[in-house]
Amino acid sequence: MRLNYGKTFLLGFGFFGVSVIWGVYNAFVPIFLSEKFHIATGIIGFFMTLDNIAALFIQPPVGAWSDRLRTPLGRRIPFILIGAPITAVAFGFIPMAAILPLFVACTSTTLLSAALWRTPVVALMPDITPSKFRSQANGVINFMGGVGTIVALQTGGMLYKMSPNFPFWLGSVLVILAALVVYFFIEEPKEYEQGEKQPGIFESLREMANEEDKSGLRILFAIFFWFVGFSAVETFFTLYAKNHLGLNPGDGATLLSVLPLFFVLFAIPSGLIAGRIGRRITIIIGLVTLSLVLLLLYITPATALLTAIAPLPLVGIPLVEGGARMLTMAGVLLIIGGIGWACVNINSLPMIVDLTSAARVGTFTGLYYLFSTFSAIVGPNVNGWAIQLTGNNYNIIMIIAPVFMLIALSLMLGVKRGEVVQAVPATAQA
Repeated sequence: MRLNYGKTFLLGFGFFGVSVIWGVYNAFVPIFLSEKFHIATGIIGFFMTLDNIAALFIQPPVGAWSDRLRTPLGRRIPFILIGAPITAVAFGFIPMAAILPLFVACTSTTLLSAALWRTPVVALMPDITPSKFRSQANGVINFMGGVGTIVALQTGGMLYKMSPNFPFWLGSVLVILAALVVYFFIEEPKEYEQGEKQPGIFESLREMANEEDKSGLRILFAIFFWFVGFSAVETFFTLYAKNHLGLNPGDGATLLSVLPLFFVLFAIPSGLIAGRIGRRITIIIGLVTLSLVLLLLYITPATALLTAIAPLPLVGIPLVEGGARMLTMAGVLLIIGGIGWACVNINSLPMIVDLTSAARVGTFTGLYYLFSTFSAIVGPNVNGWAIQLTGNNYNIIMIIAPVFMLIALSLMLGVKRGEVVQAVPATAQA
């Protein structure tokens, strides 16, 4: 028995569509807010967290709802068929909104409708994938999501120069295509486990808290802490590059881009590694790797971090005006960090969904998003205050982030469940 890579790549188109939307949204909505509507920077920062706030309150209960839903189309597909077209239409109107209330209406509709179908499309992966192959399948899906982000930033950047409307229209078209691919090529299971009462999100959390083995809670809190740590780097890296390394913001963004690039390249291998040595061990290796990378970024002098290693087109940075693009010591560390992050991020969702039965996959996918989304709200605020209280010392994020990673590591050391669940033969079930 092997993973059906063809079907998994087709399912990945759903995550591809979501990633294109958020890539374009995060890149260009702040520009509209600043240049078209002259909104203050502090308010822009709050506005850009609204997607996480919407997701926090919508995605977990929608996941539980999708577990209980029974339709001829299945449990998850109806959410995609309703949510994706609304998202596409609202998203396409964002750049054309000439007045702020209409702009807010378009962005709010996009945020709410996208939150409606993200959990169901992700829950489809464990629905159609045996436990043994879920890490590999999640690697494929995250690879597709990474490709979507790259398309949004690279192609979207070129299209924006032609017209600010074009990246958003591209996103709308790709979301519709992604939804159609999932609808036509992914067949949901039509038989579900019956008989058990379907508890909601908070009831499921209470169940975890009352279990003698706290593996479920340990994994969820580990997810929260490592995302808080990662968000410190992701949110403030361009400012770190400008203020600590002395780079311009554009080169800082280019320097950081090697981390998500190698996350994408290592997404599928990290799932294969977990299939060999186990998810928990793979995540622990990733957390140790990330912690060491961040500590090295903290203690290494800025001049050493900008030491040229080798020429690197596209994602290298010029060390002198008009010079060739080079891979630097900082770039090497970020490449290793991207590989470590793949080991962590790819294998966490499969661990969560393998804590439960097939009947509650959507609920536990919602729990995953509850903790990861809450961290995306808490992380930038905690780290922003830390920078401010240390007199705008942006290097502080490179010592704060590994602290959170090590807390997550200590939690993962006590985890005893979440590995591959062996399928029970039909004769044994009978």
